[in-house]
Order: sequence, then C-alpha cells, then structure tokens
Amino acid sequence: MINRDNRLWAPCEEADIEWTAAGAPRSRMYGDIYYSTEDGLAESRYVFLEGNRIAERLDLQRSAVFRVGELGFGSGLNFLLTWLLFRERAAGTGMRLHYWSCERHPLGCSDLRKALAAWPELADLATQLMALYPLPVPGQHRCLFDGGRVTLDLCWEDAGDALADLAGSGLGAMDAWYLDGFAPSGNARMWDAELWQSLSCASRPGATVSTFTAAGDVRRGLEAAGFAMHKRRGFGRKRESLQGTLVSAVTPIADTVTPWDRYGPRVPDTSSVIVIGGGLAGCMTAAAFARRDIPVTLMERDTLACRGSGNPQGVIYTRLSHRHSALTDLSVLSYLYALRLYAGMFDEGSLRQGHDGDLCGCFQMETERGQFTRIQAALREVPGLAGIISAESAAERCGFSPARGGLWLPASGWLDPRAVCAAAIQHERISLVDACGGISLERRDGHWVASSAHGNSHRAAIVVIAAGVQSNAFPQLDWLPLRSVRGQTSTLPASCLPETPRAAFCHSGYLAPARSGEHCLGATFDPGDPDVSLRRDDHRYNLNRLAEAVPDWEQALGAVDIAALEGRAELRCASPDYLPMVGAVPDPKDWVQRYAALAENARRVIPQTGNYHPGLFVNTAHGSRGLTTTPLAAELIASQACREPAPVNRQLSRALAPGRFIIRDIIRQGRQS
Repeated sequence: MINRDNRLWAPCEEADIEWTAAGAPRSRMYGDIYYSTEDGLAESRYVFLEGNRIAERLDLQRSAVFRVGELGFGSGLNFLLTWLLFRERAAGTGMRLHYWSCERHPLGCSDLRKALAAWPELADLATQLMALYPLPVPGQHRCLFDGGRVTLDLCWEDAGDALADLAGSGLGAMDAWYLDGFAPSGNARMWDAELWQSLSCASRPGATVSTFTAAGDVRRGLEAAGFAMHKRRGFGRKRESLQGTLVSAVTPIADTVTPWDRYGPRVPDTSSVIVIGGGLAGCMTAAAFARRDIPVTLMERDTLACRGSGNPQGVIYTRLSHRHSALTDLSVLSYLYALRLYAGMFDEGSLRQGHDGDLCGCFQMETERGQFTRIQAALREVPGLAGIISAESAAERCGFSPARGGLWLPASGWLDPRAVCAAAIQHERISLVDACGGISLERRDGHWVASSAHGNSHRAAIVVIAAGVQSNAFPQLDWLPLRSVRGQTSTLPASCLPETPRAAFCHSGYLAPARSGEHCLGATFDPGDPDVSLRRDDHRYNLNRLAEAVPDWEQALGAVDIAALEGRAELRCASPDYLPMVGAVPDPKDWVQRYAALAENARRVIPQTGNYHPGLFVNTAHGSRGLTTTPLAAELIASQACREPAPVNRQLSRALAPGRFIIRDIIRQGRQS
C-alpha cells in the first residue's frame, strides 16, 4: 500500500528525452526508444492489441466494462490505439473502456505533443489527451473521455508500488495487460519477478498479457504467477515476443494492514441508484453513476442546491504543504481532477463562461510571511500547479494590491455552485425528485426504499446519502461524528470597490470577481452555531478581513452601508479530521466485535474484511471545499459501488472511509483502558 505520509512533497521526475535523427523520442536514463522507428503504430497494434486479441474480445463482450492495464504509459500511443479501436468496435453499445497505466517518469507536455505529432491519424484523440494530460504530480490521476465511456487512470508511480496497490484492493479486475516498459537490460526494476504476483492478483480469470520481449526471466516469472505463456513472432527485427493467459490464481498477497476497507466477494447489484441530497456531493455522485449508464433517482428535501451549496459564488481551492499527508494529497489530486472536469463543462457549454464561473486564476495570499517558503523549490518544477509570487506580481494579475505575496494558482477560478449542480444532473439517466420534505430510508426485500414525507417511495439497489449535516439523521449513520459549521457570506455591490478584481482571491476569507455586478465575499466560521439568520456583525467581519488583506480598500469598505448588504448564512458539514467522509457504510456493532483486538495492539493485522450495509454509501463532510473535493469523491463512490479500480490509492481511500472513525474509537478506548 502506497504511504507517503510525512515525506517531503516533490513533483515527479519527468522523462529526460533526446530525439533521434528519425524524430523519435529516446530516454537518456534508460538508453531506449519509446516506440519502433520502423513503424511505431504497426508495432503497438501487433504486440499489444493483436497480442491480447482486443478487437475480437470487444466484439464478443458487447456490454459492461473492458479493462486494460499497462506498465509504462510512455507516449500514450498504446492508449490512443486502444481508444480508437474501442470507438470502432463498441460504437452503439453500452460498453465502457477503463484503461489503467503507470509511469514513473512521465513525458513533459512539450515532449508528448512532439511525439504524438508523428501520427496524424491519431490527431483528434491526441488533442483530447493533451487537454487532460496530468501535471507531474505524484499520485493517481483520472481522466474521462467520450462522456465518461472511456476512463483513463494515470498513476505517476513506480510500477511495483502502483501494481501492489491495485492488487491490494482485492478486485481482480483487469482483462488485458500491456507490458511496455523499457527493455529489461536497461530497466530491470520494471521486469522484477515480484511484479508478476501483483499483476496476477489484479487480473480476472482468463486475463491476457503481451509484451515485446521474449526474455526467459520474464516468461518464467509470469508462468510462476499463473500465466500460460508462449512465444510468437516478434515485430520487425525482433525475432520473438511473448503473450499469455492467466490460467491459475496465485496466492493473494498478504495484507500488511487490517483489511477493514475491503468488502466480501459479493457481486454488486448496480441496476439502480438513489442519491439523497441535492447539493454538490449529491449532484456529482448522481452524475458519476449516470456516466456508467445507471439510472439515478436524486431526492432532495427542498430544492436543488439550497443549503451549503447555495452560495452564488465559490472558489476552487487547494491546500499545498511541503509534506505529504492524506489531507494534502486529497486537496491536490481532487483539485486537479475538478479542474479537468470543470474545463470540460465550460468547453461543452453546460457551464457559461463569466456567468456560471470563470477559470481566471486565483491568488492565495499568505496569512503569515514565509508561509509557502518550504514548498517554493518544488513548485518551480510544476508552474502549472502553482507558483509563489510577490505582492507586486499579484497586483498585476489580480487588478488590486494585496498586503502580502503568496500562491498563484493559474488554472483555478470561481464557480456558481448552483449552476454546477444544475449542469451536473442534466443527464437522461438522472431523475430529480425535489420538495420531498423529510426522507426516511429502510431495507426491504433486498432493496433500499427511500420515502418522502408525502408518502412517495423509491426503490434501488444502491443508496448514497449526501445530505450534509443531516446525513447522520438516518439511523444507519447515527454514529457518524459530523460537525456543523455556520458560515455567512456577504453580497457586495461591485461599485463599492475602487478597483475591478480580475482573479479569485483567497486570504483569511475569499472574494470572487463580480458576477452580474456583485461580489460574493466571505465567509465566517462558527462551529456548532445552528442559527442561519443574517447578522450585521458578520457582514462587518467579512469586510474587515478584506480590508486587512487589501489595505488600499480600507476606506471604501469602511463606507459600506452594512444595513443594506445582503448575503447568505448556512451550515457546512465537516469532520473531526477535516477530511470528507466518502465510502461504504459499515455496521458499527459488528465492527466493534470484529476488530476488538485492535484495542490491545493497533498495529495488529486482523485478516477479516469489513461488514457493510449492502449497497449503502455516504458522501459528506466536504466543509468549504465542496467545489474541489466532491467530483473526485463521487468517482470514488461510483467505482466502489461498481467494483471498479478506484481513482485514488488505497491509503487515501482508507483515509476517506467513514469506517475510519469506528477503528479510531476502538484504538482510543484501548489506550484509555
């Protein structure tokens, strides 16, 4: 299981490329080319697509999901060819393609663009890949294409670590493998025998594998992992290559942690879904299931985005630190995924530029001098993520003079959460049922039944509770330690400011550029305060913080008539550790007994998977970062419900799982006894 906690944060080391006389990329580190200089397209098609009989299997499967795993993403050529073949063979079907690939040294954007320019027949797909190609930020990055029919998971990780993490999920999900690392003679680590057991555990029975090499160590290692291997004619000047089929399962890799996050072998029923809660978490969750062609009933007690997701503007925000932690990694990876998603929504027209939001950049002012100094060197390697700038440079970008320097987030900006919610559920597979009043939930005849206060009931195999602070009002979640935080925003007429902000601004509060002549300004932070009536003192508090952040505005803000200001006050849902609660809902009474031994030894590995309410999930406690974290959280829940490889590594998934609080309570009680 990948664990980076407390390690220094640093970007991935990108590939060091030189270009051959024929215009092909070559790795200086490994002394090898990325694809054949004779005919790279033909080589990839022969070795990997034909070697795994992809076309034949797509024709036969015709439904569900076909999953391809790859060691060595390189130039992305194999992915593009697989995607192209999928488009040709699976058109008009309900089939989806899930492509999982790892790469320790990803190509930089300019090198990738140059490499793919050699294949004009792939130009359309290559352009789409380049638009979503992740920055060299360590971790797993999910990219969606063709309306979600094609999922690309790119793991910027060591192959051994990434494979072990995938195998540790216990899914055994992959249908085919492309082994496309650099030659064993130059990159022995990519062909280590320990990888093959992980690869076998991550595969379905009958999964296939192919590679360009015919090295005996590779063949014997794969055979020991349960693959029946044989040689076939190689491509071009290569005499032989290998292909094989998984014919016998190997012993699963022993868990190094108690596998409470894993489910039993039950086959999930994904015929229908109910999502309870019409805020960002609920709407994003509904959209994630709809992309998988699953009908969703979205139930809301009032109207869409009327509670914590009802502010007219919010900022897409991330949290950077010089050290890894679950909170830092979630903040960065969810931020990057959200930006890819929102950019696509603007491109397709479901969000309107300037009206529903604007990815105009965001300046995050340091709250104390030197706050970001320890991450400055690392950020120089990923300017597309963030950069440290002076107050003077910030003034040039933002159109006003902040009190201090800080972080410039070039791809960030602001959004109208209400518009995001409405756009997310514009899908033929989503039915909105609002004005439900109080919603009750019970298990009946093998299904979940959710009933409105008016007596109308809906049945589904899967239910996701995304009801914010009201989530633990359901008896299945009455143990969940949710925290309510009151926040008040102020609506400030643009005419009150002497300058026109051109970018979103985060300080101890936030300010968004004007929308329809008004700025959204906020927000207060009052844990445990249930009163949502507007307070003049809170308007003054918001204005005073902005005046401290932009001293030039002090006089103008001091002259604002507080009594005339409008705004909103609502309750945000948070957790004790500031991480969202995302995942399957456990049976707490069973867990207290099942994992009682952890009270005596927290590091003890109890080899029992978790017992969960069948088909019940929760997605809540996103605090003030809902625009950033809910899209990735929704993908995580849909992946878990459908038994798919997750969009985050296992450690991060465990850090988000609601069951973590049960485990912590068991351990804490043991220490106190």
